[in-house]
Formats: sequence, structure tokens, C-alpha cells
Amino acid sequence: MKISILTPTYNRAKLLKKLYESLIENTKYNIEIEWLIMDDGSTDETKQQVEEWCKQKKIEIKYKQQENQGKMVAINHLVPQATGDILIDCDSDDYFTKDAFQILKEEWEKNKDSKDVYGICFLKYNTKGKNMGNEFPKNKTTMFDLYFKEGETGEKAIAFFTSVRKQYEHQLEKDERFITEARLYHKMDEKYQMLCVNKPIMICEYQEEGYTKNIVQEFKANPYGYYEYFKEVLQKDFKGVSWNKRIYAIKHYILFSYLTKQFQSKPIHDWRNKLLYYALWFPGILKSVIFYKMEEKAIDKNKLQL
Repeated sequence: MKISILTPTYNRAKLLKKLYESLIENTKYNIEIEWLIMDDGSTDETKQQVEEWCKQKKIEIKYKQQENQGKMVAINHLVPQATGDILIDCDSDDYFTKDAFQILKEEWEKNKDSKDVYGICFLKYNTKGKNMGNEFPKNKTTMFDLYFKEGETGEKAIAFFTSVRKQYEHQLEKDERFITEARLYHKMDEKYQMLCVNKPIMICEYQEEGYTKNIVQEFKANPYGYYEYFKEVLQKDFKGVSWNKRIYAIKHYILFSYLTKQFQSKPIHDWRNKLLYYALWFPGILKSVIFYKMEEKAIDKNKLQL
């Protein structure tokens, strides 16, 4: 088997070393590896560092460059170039466990002939060795059901079947640069399911400038994509979805309706969700206005202090 690892990166030369070393560690399992790196306009020593690794010829590395366009565009450009049996997105602040590719090999051999799945989902641990969420309650599900009906939390590592993954791409709106990966997963859910394995294959160390730690700024910078995402979520089958998750989806739909000035209840299919929408609309809009005005004041205050 062959594994394709896709890494979009921007000014993360020092972090990439840990990921590179984890790939070298996993070569002991005699699995063919290709590492596809998209440099999203870095101004640090990323290019020189990767070129040095290429010279070492320990693993196959395909280094590409693009003008700064964001993580999702970088991944969209890399996916068609992957030649592995399975494909894994791995951020520059992530790296693999010492036995990751042995686990991947075992699961691939057991499931490679499955026609109704788009990939295999594994656990992701933090640098302290703790699971970044819950264990999977089922061994086969969809990403929507996993997070909206089965109580899952935290990030996971997904090994996509490359032949299926190449049929999809991250859909961005109005020249925005980011959208939650879940929008892509939910599109795949419509035709396929996902296998779940309660074993960790990836370690994550969040950075201060990363997407997750700056989620409010990402919301403001990419409201149209998030609006479309939550609109699509509210068109799903909500049978079995808890009230907390319903409220979560409605609150965010109202937030991004406010940010994009698109107010409509028609996309909401479930009658319970429509009731929640009408009940939460005014307080949701009021909270959004107050919250973002406070954010703008905080930004202006920081500018004055600089």
C-alpha cells in the first residue's frame, strides 16, 4: 500500500521538522510514503528546509508553492496530485504516532475492498497523551451522525480512500479563504459512510496563530462559507439530534445570517428547528450585534496601544 500525506503550510519551518521525523520513524513498516507539501507563500526558511530533506531521499517529498491563498485552496491543489491508496491531511502542527502507519496498514488491509465508505477515522491525541475528544461509540457511521447524534467531541484523524476523496473539494464562498472541513465531510456523508477505529495515529500541538485558537476572527473573515455550512446542516435529518445540538446549529445559523445579512427560515426543514429559530432569532441577533461591537472596540484599543 501507499500513503499520501498532504500538508499545507505557512511560515512553519520549525514545526515541520517534528512531522518529518515522525514520517521517517514510520518508514520501518515498509510502507510506501509520499509527502505532498503546499507552501502557501511562506517568507521563512520553509523552502530551504524542505529542499534539504529532499536531498536526503529518505522519503518521497513533493514540494509545491502558491501565492498565499489559505489552507483550503492549498489542499484543493494537492489532492489531485496524490497517488497513494489512502490520503491523510496533516497540518504543520500535527505529527504521527510511532506506530501510526502500522495501524493504517492493518486497517487498510481489512477494509480496502469496502465500496460504501470514504475513509477510516482514528483518534487524535494532544502532546500530553490525552484523547482530543471521546472514543467512537460505533465502528461505522457518518460524520454528521458522529458529532450531532452520537455525542462525539474533539478532533479526529481521517485516512481517506484516495479514489473517493478525489471526487470532492473544499467549497469556498465569495473569495473567502477558510471553511470548516465538516462541510466537505457532510457532502461525502450523502453517498458514503466512515469506519471508526479507537486508536490514535496523530498528535496535535495547537499554535497561538492557528485557526482553532482564532475562531472568532475566522468567523468574521469567512461568514458566507459558514452560513452555507449551517444552512446545509439544518437541511439534514435531525431525528435523534439532542436539543443542545439543535440550539447550537440554530444559534450559529442566526449568527451567520446576521453577518451575511441573509435572513431566511425556508432552508430549515425540521419543524422543531423552525420553532427554535423563531424563538432565538431576536436574542441571537441582539447578542451578535453586542458581541461584534465589543470585538471591534477591543481591536481599536489594541491598535491605539501599538
